[in-house]
Amino acid sequence: MAQVQLLSPDGSVRKVDRDSKEALAALRQTTALLLKAALKQEFDGIRLGEAVVDEDGFHVDSDKDDQQVSVDQLPDLAAAIKKMVKADVKVERNELSLDDALAKVGDDQYSHELLKEAANGDKVVVYDVNGVIAPAQADVLLYADIIKNYDLLSVAGAYWKGMSSNPMLQRIYGTVFFKKADLEEDLKKRQEARERDHRVIGNQLDLFFVDPKVGAGLPYWMPKGATIRRTIERYIIDREVADGYEHVYTPVLMNLDAYKTSGHWEHYRDDMFPPMDMGDGEMLELRPMNCPSHIQIYKHHIRSYRDLPLRIAELGMMHRYEKSGALSGLQRVREMTLNDGHTFVALDQIEDEFAKILRLIMDVYKDFDITDYSFRLSLRDPKNTKKYYANDEMWERSQTLLKRAMDDLHLDYYEAVGEAAFYGPKLDIQTKTALGNDETMSTIQLDFMLPDRFGLTYVGKDGKEHMPVMIHRGIVGTMERFVAYLTEIYKGAFPTWLAPEQVHIIPVSDDKHGEYAEKVAKQLKAANIRAVVDHRNEKMGYKIREAQTQKVPYTLVVGADEMANGGVSVRKYGEKDQNEMSLDDFRKAILDDIATYSREK
Repeated sequence: MAQVQLLSPDGSVRKVDRDSKEALAALRQTTALLLKAALKQEFDGIRLGEAVVDEDGFHVDSDKDDQQVSVDQLPDLAAAIKKMVKADVKVERNELSLDDALAKVGDDQYSHELLKEAANGDKVVVYDVNGVIAPAQADVLLYADIIKNYDLLSVAGAYWKGMSSNPMLQRIYGTVFFKKADLEEDLKKRQEARERDHRVIGNQLDLFFVDPKVGAGLPYWMPKGATIRRTIERYIIDREVADGYEHVYTPVLMNLDAYKTSGHWEHYRDDMFPPMDMGDGEMLELRPMNCPSHIQIYKHHIRSYRDLPLRIAELGMMHRYEKSGALSGLQRVREMTLNDGHTFVALDQIEDEFAKILRLIMDVYKDFDITDYSFRLSLRDPKNTKKYYANDEMWERSQTLLKRAMDDLHLDYYEAVGEAAFYGPKLDIQTKTALGNDETMSTIQLDFMLPDRFGLTYVGKDGKEHMPVMIHRGIVGTMERFVAYLTEIYKGAFPTWLAPEQVHIIPVSDDKHGEYAEKVAKQLKAANIRAVVDHRNEKMGYKIREAQTQKVPYTLVVGADEMANGGVSVRKYGEKDQNEMSLDDFRKAILDDIATYSREK
């Protein structure tokens, strides 16, 4: 197998397989350093920020007062990198005094900060490409002449160090591979990602928007997006109520003491918004989790064994402080609504309740046509029990029960020993995104700790108080992330039952057939079908094309013949043929489509 030589920050050189992750990371790091040198060469006075390698490629941040890098200039930068490679440029490692290093970067404030952070006393190790230096913090290629298959992809804004209080810099994204075929495959995948990007589709279909000026990470749901979300929420509530859950509403604010008791303040305070001092000693907190709220519902009454299992569910709004740089459309937000639920059970009810929740999750997946998923059962490490909640009997018994429930359902699963939460074992259900990446959609977690911390009890058959086990479960996660997931899976072509507009009705002549079109719409709406009449003064062909662009499941054209026969001309999304149907037959057909959650248009 072919190998490459890597230069490490400590000056050592080693060989690794060319197909290894280490080699790819070094290739990306080296290309990013060459991009820094190209920026310095092409733009006089430019200031250079971080050069970062991640799972998707690399990016370089920069800033210039009088001129910003545009997408049109990326080919010039790519050509400059190519020229350096042809000239046999090398990445040199040098150890400099911090003063000399700072002098080399002049008045570049960002390079100053990076060098100072990387310095060891009054010395700093740097990589040098054609006189452009950067802290040496990762392996690079010893020889850069093998950098041939790369592409500079895009330019975007990014805050320095990911903090919104810092200046906005320009970020250039790039990708690079050893093999041309790998680059071509990556570019193809990126194109598919752009076409499926829920942010792009959300804008095209007018589903939602986020305006950083009024609140980064705080999405506004437009009428169409709100319709999709509301349909999902109603579906979820109906399914959960039918499964024995009692739906509740609880406040979005809670006394900080509750989160200190739960442990959230100790372990997650960096992800929480600052507490609000009410001036009378009371400290209120925007909730990052719903569990303490549902515990209050449980505690409000004395509970008996006859009350168990007690199933509480809520579409609960939560707030988490995500850094600006991590925010992304509906996938990473600061305000979210979680399809949350908590069941309180006796120890001998765990197995049945776990299986019941799992069956509900799989039934929901079936209705949304989610078929590619796997199970990950996280268990306690028997060799290191100190980091887990101390109750050996509960751990051993519950883990045995969960395994038995999975086996009884004939489900394959991966045992992740040592990956249980500190308060109990859990099952994560991993789904595949539209691009084939794993994402945790659903979770079932047993919790022995919170019932203990909050002093939860129930009166058993023996008349004595016992502590229940709490089961946390999420069926589809947050509404925001789930809508983003579905948008990308469906590529915006939502199944009829979810589509914000299910039927688009176009009169051939609005003057002659507009009234009949409204009559058709009225009958469809009476059956709870979302229908819209297009009265605009536009050509019919344009209206039909736009209905297809908006991915409406059914387009109806009504003219003189349809009006005379009491029918409609039906065109399904993605098809060119139109079929004549009576209005009654069409209504029955679309209601069947909706009732069966069919994805066929």
